[in-house]
Amino acid sequence: MDIELICLLAMLGSFLLANLLLKLPVSISMVIGAVAGALVGGEGIPLRHLFEGTFTYVDTMLIISSAMLFMTVIQESGALEALNATIVTKLYRHPALMLMMLMLVIMFPGMITGSSTAAVLSAGALVAPVLLLIGIPRAKAGAIVAIGSIMGMAAPPINIPAMLIGGGVDMPYIGFDGPLLLLTLPCAVISVLLLGLRHCRNLDADKLAESLDLEVGKKYGFRLYIPIIVLFVLLVLSKAFLHFPQLGTCLIFLISAFIGLFTGRKFNFWDKALKAMDTTIPVLAKLMGVGMFIQIMTLVGARGWIVVSCLSLGITAVYIASLTIMPAFGAISSYGAASVLGVPFLLVLIQAGGHNDIMVASCLSFLCCLGDLMPPTALAGNYAAQIVQLKYKFVLKYCVVPFLICIAIALAVLLNSSFFSFLTV
Repeated sequence: MDIELICLLAMLGSFLLANLLLKLPVSISMVIGAVAGALVGGEGIPLRHLFEGTFTYVDTMLIISSAMLFMTVIQESGALEALNATIVTKLYRHPALMLMMLMLVIMFPGMITGSSTAAVLSAGALVAPVLLLIGIPRAKAGAIVAIGSIMGMAAPPINIPAMLIGGGVDMPYIGFDGPLLLLTLPCAVISVLLLGLRHCRNLDADKLAESLDLEVGKKYGFRLYIPIIVLFVLLVLSKAFLHFPQLGTCLIFLISAFIGLFTGRKFNFWDKALKAMDTTIPVLAKLMGVGMFIQIMTLVGARGWIVVSCLSLGITAVYIASLTIMPAFGAISSYGAASVLGVPFLLVLIQAGGHNDIMVASCLSFLCCLGDLMPPTALAGNYAAQIVQLKYKFVLKYCVVPFLICIAIALAVLLNSSFFSFLTV
């Protein structure tokens, strides 16, 4: 047996033992796996590599942190509550459109943070009571929140697995918006209509008005949405016009958050920001653990062994592995799936010919994101179940069909990646 394979098995075994049996956090478990791999590979405890690994994804961590501060501002200012109330009261006669707009609200935090956890804990927590109010059962409401948060995680402008896959092959994160929208929007629309439409066809406007908070929207009006508009305008301008000052994603989030402090309800920003960062730290720690894990895999040759082994597989086996192993690996970490499996699978599919590299990377990142539904970790699923006060097993059964639909759409796009290459421009 190759020493690289032995190191890989030691790393994965140590990780699973620490995470599943000892119930340690994913981030700590990845550190243990990295140290175990280094010891088995004869590298001792390489502090320099472990330290460097924690900073592999520092740019991504800064984006998540600044985006979470922005989400805190628009949540506490009342913008999300007002948006929910407006959607329901204006569109209750058109339940399909209402559900699609609510799904977009759930997706929004994930779109700008790249984190399904952020989406569930912010917008998901606000939209779930609305879904229950309009008659959707608890388990299905939890499934809608879980699926929506994952679609937001996979949607542009921020898709962290796509960044990780691109970083592994020196592919800049440019041209991904069209492919990711092609994958996420149909899946989100089909899922929310499949789960919720039949439960909200005959809604009582007076009952809805009594149960929703309409006051914050009436008091502050349109100015509540100014931070969101500023965010999108700055993001679009920075991408569409080369001569526009390149502020950077982090600074754009902070500028928009600062504006939001003056457009709605007043609140103690310092206290709320600290609480928001408390919910974000596990995500940041996981990224640090993933970076350390990948650094040691590279050091002991395990990552190269995976790449070489994948290159020797037939194209059919790679397709099957992409559709099954990548989401399954997401039960450990969707970011880890992108870093460990995304790069070799991308190289194999590109080498096979007839594929657009950006389209393939988008599909693989989408499959990685679906891993946040996979037990036992199931970050998005477990948090969504907690919000609707159920155990995840009751929510999971309603996620199965949307999950299979997402897999089918990803396969269809992957097989026809060259046809959809115009979306990468």
